[in-house]
Amino acid sequence: MKYIYSELRPAVVATLVLAVVCCGFYPLAVTGMAKLAFAHKADGSLITNKDGVIIGSSLLGQNFSAEKYFHPRPSAAGTNGYDATSSGGSNFGPTSQKLADLIKERVAAYRATNGLAETQAVPADAVTASGSGLDPHITPANAALQAARVAKACALPLPEIQNLIVANTDRAGLGFLGADGVNVLKLNLALDVLSKKHP
Repeated sequence: MKYIYSELRPAVVATLVLAVVCCGFYPLAVTGMAKLAFAHKADGSLITNKDGVIIGSSLLGQNFSAEKYFHPRPSAAGTNGYDATSSGGSNFGPTSQKLADLIKERVAAYRATNGLAETQAVPADAVTASGSGLDPHITPANAALQAARVAKACALPLPEIQNLIVANTDRAGLGFLGADGVNVLKLNLALDVLSKKHP
């Protein structure tokens, strides 16, 4: 019995010490350092309006369907899309007829919404969902094709809308990691500010 106790005691003590360190001190230390060094990012990169009300996160896509706004890429997250609690893709494979039909419908709708010719090429991100269904970015090409519609709906000069796209484009990391992307939420918020400046 004494032998079992002498073997068991160090194991129990080690488990308790590691639990306190790994489940208590370490997470607190990392969270504390993150809040000090990267306060905005550590809290979820939340975006607030002028009244301080949280309206979204720069890391999560949300739906915009009004004509005066830039539209995000489609989402398969949740029943109606853009559900942060149900992140995920459609799971349709490249040979799926259902996916092919869905893309065909989306291409036609995108061209009609943006007043494009039937032969106009449509960026892939305009008609396919991301793997998470919550990608907050669209490609600069996608934004550029929506610019004329947005300018007309907001009664703003097209060059100003195009400048807004450039100003809200996140560049690829280190200039070569990934691709440039336009954050739709930030762009639409900047668009609201610009619209208020014009009579």
